[in-house]
Amino acid sequence: MFTLFLRLQKEIDQTFVSFVWINMKWEDPHIYWKPQHFGGLDKMTVPADLLWKPDLMIEEMIEKDKAVPNPFITIHSNGFVQYVRDLMVVSSCRMQVYKFPFDTQSCTLSLKSIIYPEEELKFDFFENNTLVTEWTHKMMRDESEWLFIRMTVDDQSVPRFHQNQSVVIYTITMKRRSLLYIVNFLVPVLLLFGLDLASFVISDSGGEKLGFEVTLLLAVTVMQLILNDILPCSSDKIPLIAVYCIGIFGLMMVSLLETILVMYLIEKDSASKERKADTNRSLSEDCADEQDGDVKKWTHTYVCNVSDQPPSVAKEDKRSQLMEESNSLENHPDELSEAVKGPALLLSRKEGRKPDYWTRVAKKLDIIFFSVYVTVSALFLVVLFSVWTNAEDEKR
Repeated sequence: MFTLFLRLQKEIDQTFVSFVWINMKWEDPHIYWKPQHFGGLDKMTVPADLLWKPDLMIEEMIEKDKAVPNPFITIHSNGFVQYVRDLMVVSSCRMQVYKFPFDTQSCTLSLKSIIYPEEELKFDFFENNTLVTEWTHKMMRDESEWLFIRMTVDDQSVPRFHQNQSVVIYTITMKRRSLLYIVNFLVPVLLLFGLDLASFVISDSGGEKLGFEVTLLLAVTVMQLILNDILPCSSDKIPLIAVYCIGIFGLMMVSLLETILVMYLIEKDSASKERKADTNRSLSEDCADEQDGDVKKWTHTYVCNVSDQPPSVAKEDKRSQLMEESNSLENHPDELSEAVKGPALLLSRKEGRKPDYWTRVAKKLDIIFFSVYVTVSALFLVVLFSVWTNAEDEKR
């Protein structure tokens, strides 16, 4: 009889820790008495070292048994001997974590002799699969994070060292309790992705959005490091939860790159505006210098002309020249503004773009990217969770 008390699996070490209760019974032809000759004594307990016991071992066991051995053995008047052992078994069990944390694991414990061949020692079991499962459910003390499903038992004859040995194989099937992993891992990663979607409403003009998305990316990286400490490295397939984290990380990284591109385009427009302002300022200074030079030139010309003509003619010429200079000075501000606008228009035509062109391009790009981003993200999550739900557990 084999009963399982407690199970604990360590994924990273791929070990299976269990407390088992083994009830062995065999017939010894050298033991027999009539109970009526001994006051109705039908059975007695004697030290275990006085009698022969089967050299039972568990093939998957990787650590020495730490439980206290039973020092007594029970003998019956009809020759049957009963020996009960409590074991704390640390055994190897290869984990299949493709569907983690919605996975189902099956671990085996193979009971066999160390040296006796099948002809000298044959193991047998008295329980069927249904009975051993029900018995284990009743005797179960703690299931930890695992939910016990069933236990099956089978006896085989396997070749060992050029001889056949009798082996009884117990297969324990259990399902992981996934609620804790959903609350502590899957949901937080999904919420971080939701914050990344919400970052599209942050203005691109400052650096707050860029810093916010970098922080989210680092948070997902920390979650991946935690996952790496949980899962073993010897899985045949990449676990779906790793695909989930890598996909979310990739989407957030693409979003970060798009933010960098949008900020670059906006900064390009700002730099263009600064260059135009510097150009207009320099042109204004040059025109002001030219205006001062023209006034001096006109004054000098006026003085020279006065000295060459008679006084009566000089008065009339002086009056007419003063009127012309006054009109010229009144019209000079308009000419100056036109002179300032002219190079700016030429510069704009030379670039072939209207003011704030790159800013408008960045806004359109942001809108288009957000639509594509939401669509691709929703499709990725739907397909992944569909595969997660419908995937079958890997066969060993």
